[in-house]
This record gives sequence, C-alpha cells and structure tokens, in this order.
Amino acid sequence: MSEELLKKHRDAIDSIDAQVLNLLNERAEHARTIGEIKGSGVVYRPEREAQVLRRIKDINPGPLPGESVARLFREIMSECLALERPLSIAYLGPEGTFTQQAAVKHFGHAAHTVACASIDEVFRLVESRQLDYAVVPVENSTEGAVGRTLDLLVNTPLKICGEVVLRIHHHLQRKTPSFDGIRRVYSHAQSLAQCHEWLNKNLPADVERVSVASNAEAARLASEDENFAAIAGQSAAERYNLIKLAENIEDEPNNTTRFLILGLQDVAPSGQDKTSIVVSAPNRPGAVHSLLAPMADNGVSMTKFESRPSRAGLWDYVFFIDLEGHHDDKALQLALEGLAERAAYVKVLGSYPVAVL
Repeated sequence: MSEELLKKHRDAIDSIDAQVLNLLNERAEHARTIGEIKGSGVVYRPEREAQVLRRIKDINPGPLPGESVARLFREIMSECLALERPLSIAYLGPEGTFTQQAAVKHFGHAAHTVACASIDEVFRLVESRQLDYAVVPVENSTEGAVGRTLDLLVNTPLKICGEVVLRIHHHLQRKTPSFDGIRRVYSHAQSLAQCHEWLNKNLPADVERVSVASNAEAARLASEDENFAAIAGQSAAERYNLIKLAENIEDEPNNTTRFLILGLQDVAPSGQDKTSIVVSAPNRPGAVHSLLAPMADNGVSMTKFESRPSRAGLWDYVFFIDLEGHHDDKALQLALEGLAERAAYVKVLGSYPVAVL
C-alpha cells in the first residue's frame, strides 16, 4: 500500500514538473518579447523586479516560506533576463567574497560576475561602461561604514540602483582538520574585528592575526600553507577546498552587511523605496541641526546619518543620509529643496527599492 501511495505522489510531482517547465518557458518567451520591444534600451529594471518579488511573497500560500519563493523567482528572472543579454557585474574579489555572494543574491546566477582587485576598480569599470553594474559593501552592523565606498560615492557619476542585505557567517578554515600548529590567521580587517572575542578565547595569544584585502584572499593564502588559517565564508571554503574548524564564529549573532548596487541609470518608484544623499554643512554653529529641519518639516523619515571627513579641508565633514521614499515623492522633493537652501553641497546618490530578501 505504501508503494502505491508513494507512486501516486511521485506521478503527481512528475506531472506538476512538466507543467512548471512549460510555464517557465512561456514566461521566458514573454520576457524575450519584452526585450525585443525595448530594443537597445535598459535591460534591467530594479523597480520592476522588486515589485514582482514583493507580490510573490504577498500571494504565497505556503508551505514554502516567502523568502524561499522569492529566491526561486529571483533565479527565474535572472535566467529570463539573460535571454535578452546577460548582465556583467563588478564586485570586490577574488572569487568567494561576501560581495560576490551579495551580487549573486541580487542578480541571480545567470549574471556574469567579474572580480576586481579593489573597490576603486569596481567603480572604474562601471563608470567607463566596461561592465553594467557594481556591487560594493557600504556598512556592517558591527563595524560600521566602509569608508572607501563612501568616499568614492561623493564624486562618482554612478547612481545607487538597489541594495542587498546579507547575513554574515564567519568560519575558521584550514587545510587540515585540527587546531594544532596554527601560526597565523588571515582575514579582512573588519572580519578580524567581528571575530575578536572568539579568537581571544579559542586561539593561543601568539597566533598572529594578519589583515588582507578580502576574506577570499585570506582563504587562498590559507590553502597554500598548513600553518595558516583563514576567517571566511562558506563559498570561500568551497572555492579553496578548506576544512571548517569552527562555524559561525562572529561575536555578534546578527552580524549583517549592507551592499549597494551601482549603475548609470535612474530608477523609477517601486512603491517601497529609499533615497540616499550626501550633504555638507557650512562651518557654523547649529549647521547640522539646520540640515535636519526640512526632513522633519515635511514628514520624511531618516534611516541613516553618517559623517565622513570631506578631504576638502581640516575638520570639514560630509554627511551621508538615507531617507524613506523616492525622490519623485512630493514630500521628499520639498525636503530636498529646503535642504539645498541650507547646505553648502547636496548630491542625490540615488532612489532605489528597499531590499526585498
């Protein structure tokens, strides 16, 4: 009886799979036709993808969780988009970094990800139109802002098209399955800081901690010498065939990094958006307080306020501000107009959909 019951369900799954396959190809045909109608126009529409993913999560009846169906549809959209033209994505390399993981999470596996040696190179390749989009880290919930990204945002012609929020899990990795004989641990400076207390408790004090350009680079170095270990993520362990000695060693259980998607296009409203700006205040008492007044007066919520040396003069600062809403929204337009009257400098870095996944 159990075999008959199993066969009944397996036959049903086979039938459903055939229907799913037909529907996927039908969807792909519509996507390809849309691409032909658009011609040489912009292929990737962040606001449209965000709307689709939110709708899918809203109408999902289960039992699959909303995040699971959203991931599936992200990959479907990625493959359909590739029928028009695969996107090329610059990220901070080498392969196996969290930034590459964020790029794949946002654009899907059909996009072509290109590793860069520095954040500066990531910006440059997209600014020169050699690649389509950039993915760069901008802040971590434990260690704060990524300074180089903020500095480059001030003068770049690139615009923020989207954001990715990635839960960060760090693992201690090595060629051999033992803690014995570790002389050195490599990782990015932020990752070393994020795992500081765990390292103090679990490794001898004489083990050297060496910061490198990325966690994937740390994994590569660890793969070359049995006396070395690395703090890196799952993809780096797989890439360099390392054994995880300890998993999830980050000191903060909710360690999360936010990444920005950068491109050369403006993004239309999606219905749930965020606007990022950078401003400088005149050097006088109460100037910063004055900057905030237009937001309060127009009912615009501020979700981030970050100061950064402007490099224009000693003790001069610029301020990076995230606001709820799209720059086309009337309230936000009025707030930005009021801000322009008070600030020495205002630049809208972009309006873009709030991260869906």
